[in-house]
Amino acid sequence: MFQGLTFRYTYLMSEKFLGCLFVLVSCLALVAGAAAQEGELDTAPPQGISTEQIIQKFAAQEKEFKLARDKYTWRQDIKVQTLDGDTVTGNYREVFDVLFDDKGNRIENVVFAPQSDLEKGGLSLDEGDVKDFRNRLPFVLTSDEIGEYNILYVGQQKEDDLHCYVFDVAPKQIVGKKRYFEGRLWVDDQDFQIVKTFGKGVPEIIDKKKKGKTEHLYPKFTTWRQQIDGQYWFPTYTRADDTLKFGAGDIHIREIVKYSDYKRFGSSVKILYEGKELPPGEKPPTPDQKKPDEKDPSPQK
Repeated sequence: MFQGLTFRYTYLMSEKFLGCLFVLVSCLALVAGAAAQEGELDTAPPQGISTEQIIQKFAAQEKEFKLARDKYTWRQDIKVQTLDGDTVTGNYREVFDVLFDDKGNRIENVVFAPQSDLEKGGLSLDEGDVKDFRNRLPFVLTSDEIGEYNILYVGQQKEDDLHCYVFDVAPKQIVGKKRYFEGRLWVDDQDFQIVKTFGKGVPEIIDKKKKGKTEHLYPKFTTWRQQIDGQYWFPTYTRADDTLKFGAGDIHIREIVKYSDYKRFGSSVKILYEGKELPPGEKPPTPDQKKPDEKDPSPQK
């Protein structure tokens, strides 16, 4: 349902601003921000397995992970803030449940979405920005996509109690308007699944067509995964705390995305019928099952 994406932070520029700064951060600069939170990086080659075999294994697992997550429901809580020092100047918040309707189609049920005032902090977002939260932050690199990326083994490192292989990734080329990921991956050496990502979406964009020019810059983010149902490493927490360097000035942003309450569809999940949740085990009534005095929910002429 959801296609490839990235959250675009757009600085609102005045007509008088003639110049613009297009910031592209290399992988080496990106991973420097994550290194301080990690243990010592061992650059020795892996033992008993080649780096290419590791890549093939985790890419195959990613494809399985992607297909499996499409069969789960979960709650997603998104918070974005702009800050001036310690003072919050703008907020965006959305909480929604990713569910299935009675026909098995993926739907979203918004449970909390106050009016955004990010504009007070100098940022705006559009429909495409919101969709980015669905796919770009929980980055997936499957066997169908590895051909689009340069993947460089950089060593081995502890991530909590896990021993991980570490890779830097960057797109080989930017094709059309497609969005890509640039950064670092941590791959568990037992399950060969990605357990953590750090990076950003690329390319960054400057829109020169509009009279008032806009810059689209992207924060560096970290996404952590946890094992769900003893098998799949699903994203559970994303955090970005970055300063975007626009031509007219810097903007400090913070973003937190939480993914919770994963349930496999077909077990204990929510099914909506006519906008209401059905009790566990109950199926929507067919037309011939309706009671004689049950009103037709469709509008009356």
